[in-house]
Amino acid sequence: MKKIIISILLIIVLNVNYVFSVSYLYDTKDKFESSISSVETVASPEFNFESEAQLLMEPITGEIIYANNEEEELLPASVTKIMTLLLIMEQIDSGVLTYSDTVTCSKNASEMGGSQIWFKEGEVLTIDEALKAICVVSANDVTVAMAELIGGSEDNFVNMMNAKAKELGLTHTHYANCHGIDEDGHYTCAKDIAIIARELINKHPNILKYTSIWMDSLRGGEFGLNSTNKLIRFYDGATGLKTGYTSNAKYNLVGTATRGENTFISVILKAPSSDIRLSETKQLLDYAFLNYDVKKICSSETILDEFSVNKNINEKLKVKIADAVYKLVQKGENIESEEVISYEELKAPIEIGQVVGKIGYINKETNEKIGESNLVAINKIEKSKIMDYIMYVFRKVFQI
Repeated sequence: MKKIIISILLIIVLNVNYVFSVSYLYDTKDKFESSISSVETVASPEFNFESEAQLLMEPITGEIIYANNEEEELLPASVTKIMTLLLIMEQIDSGVLTYSDTVTCSKNASEMGGSQIWFKEGEVLTIDEALKAICVVSANDVTVAMAELIGGSEDNFVNMMNAKAKELGLTHTHYANCHGIDEDGHYTCAKDIAIIARELINKHPNILKYTSIWMDSLRGGEFGLNSTNKLIRFYDGATGLKTGYTSNAKYNLVGTATRGENTFISVILKAPSSDIRLSETKQLLDYAFLNYDVKKICSSETILDEFSVNKNINEKLKVKIADAVYKLVQKGENIESEEVISYEELKAPIEIGQVVGKIGYINKETNEKIGESNLVAINKIEKSKIMDYIMYVFRKVFQI
């Protein structure tokens, strides 16, 4: 008789465990999918600019505040080096290179024209020094030497640049070199530049240590460096990012600045003079800091939930929010948000860090999507064995 009772209870437990898991996982999914709409840009102001293209972006959310001619394909000049710096920083932050490693000047690199530090064939710099040369004075010779170090050749490094552009989804960018001297097939646009800059400063913030330098030196203090970016000296909170000029490209400037918790990226392309590109950059950044804030909707690592999953009888899965969610808002604006959670159809085994669902945030007033984050497992859940179920039922029957 006890065997029959145990068997019946075992069947009930298995079915209850499955039904509970499935009903819990899907109770909010339809609501999440039917009630949100993505908003890519916010209302744009009117400016009277002399440059050809402009863009203003908030880098955490990626929202574009202002854009004009943002997809027009133009000559980037040394703004090209933002992509070069992105690839260099990827090598450093992945551990392939260190700041104390060295780069040796090749004959090819020593023969580069334009802005340079007169890097001599056979001369050696540390990667730290090379970054100073590229970021502060836009040294073409050092840029080529770094491209050869990472790519094996400048041509192969340029292939890496184009591959990265494709990975980032850039549709109006193609590189023919790593430094930015005008060349057929070498072009980009304001929107693509902002995306590259966002990738660089979000994922590799140490670069700002170099792009924010106004004056420094190399070669034991014998060779002075003075930044080509006047924003660094003349704008409160400026951290970079890169200037560019050729006679055809005219004057380009990608500006970054941080005040308090807010950071903004501006792009000015093909301005008629250095003073105008600086003035227009200031206008964009001033507008951003005057009118916008970035608010944190939720923090990363927040423990969200704990529940049973199918195929495990003893443990509960603990879930946390993987990444913080932010929202660009106008100054003084308050947002009341509503959480909408959806889970995958979960069953053991589940590994630590495994994505198990998503959490979305909706503006209660407008019903628009604010943002979302993955939900990940904190603990490992093993698949229960038949003996685990038997022992579970045994404890229930005999109240052990």
